[in-house]
Parts: sequence; C-alpha cells; structure tokens
Amino acid sequence: MAARYWLAQLVRAVIAFAAGFVITLNQDHTAAFGIAMFALFAIVSGLAVGAFWFVTDAGKRSLWIVQGALGVAAGIVTLIVHTGALGALLYGVSVWALLTGVTELFGGWRARRGVVEASVVVAARDRMLVGAATVVLAILYLIIPADNRLAVGLFGAYAIVIGVYLAIGAFSLKWANPTQQASAAENTESHA
Repeated sequence: MAARYWLAQLVRAVIAFAAGFVITLNQDHTAAFGIAMFALFAIVSGLAVGAFWFVTDAGKRSLWIVQGALGVAAGIVTLIVHTGALGALLYGVSVWALLTGVTELFGGWRARRGVVEASVVVAARDRMLVGAATVVLAILYLIIPADNRLAVGLFGAYAIVIGVYLAIGAFSLKWANPTQQASAAENTESHA
C-alpha cells in the first residue's frame, strides 16, 4: 500500500498547496473569491481522492469514493447556490469540512483495524490526523466572526498546513525503510 499511498498523499498535498498559495498571494479576500477558491479546491481534491480508490483493498475503497463524491458535490453546490455572500462561504466550507473530515477520520480508523503492515498503520494515522484537522476547520468556521478576510485567510492557512503535513507524510512513506515503519507502527499501537 505504501508504494501507492505516498503518491495519493503527494497529489493531495500539491492541490492543497496550490489553493493555499493562491489565497495567500491574492489581495482579494472577498467572499466571492473565497467561494471560488473553496469550490475549485473541493472539486479538484474530491476528484483526486475519489480516484485514489485503488490504493486500498477492495473492502475499503468505498470510503475513498464517498469522500471524493462529498468534495465534488460540496464544490458544485457551493458554486451553484452562492450569491457571493460570506454566509455561502461559511456554510459551504463548514458542511464540507464536517462531512469529509468525519469520513476521513472513519477511513483512517477503519484502515487500522486488524492491520499488521506498518506502512498501512502510518498511512491510516496520517489520514486520521487530516480528518481531525478538517473537522476542526468546520468547528472554527461555525464560531469565527463574520469577516471576509478572516474566513478566506483561515481556509488558505488550513490548505497550507494540510499540504505540508500531507507532503511530509508522503515522503516519509516513500523513503521509510521497513525497520522504521515497523518501529512507527509499534509506537502507534502502544499509544493507542
């Protein structure tokens, strides 16, 4: 799995970096710009996640497809129903983040059950952390003040942080030797 999963993580990291950098480098932090960036990110990352059904065994592929479909649907719905208002951005991101975050958390937890292969345990842990960060984003979007700059900037910061974490995880999986992976799996299991 690690031979394929590292590439899935790397592609997701590149997509997140792209969204984060565009948001960071753009001075236009209006709700309409935030909606466009979120929708593009949700659609592209949803398509990428849905396409990565091949990285796991047949019994766990459905979660990748569901997570990808949720992302694509959230992006399309946000584009269709938005009026350029901040409420559409806050609502769209919070619903997407909650649904995909919980799906990713569950997918990581499910991947760890009964697995002895160290790379699978490490990849599942990475998936659970990204899911948890995405759920935190949903919560933050529910409690932040209604401010365009804050909402758009927060999404850009999330994208950069997730991009960094996914890139580190991808290269760690690619370059880890079996001894390191077994040690990481033992440490993860002893703390669980």
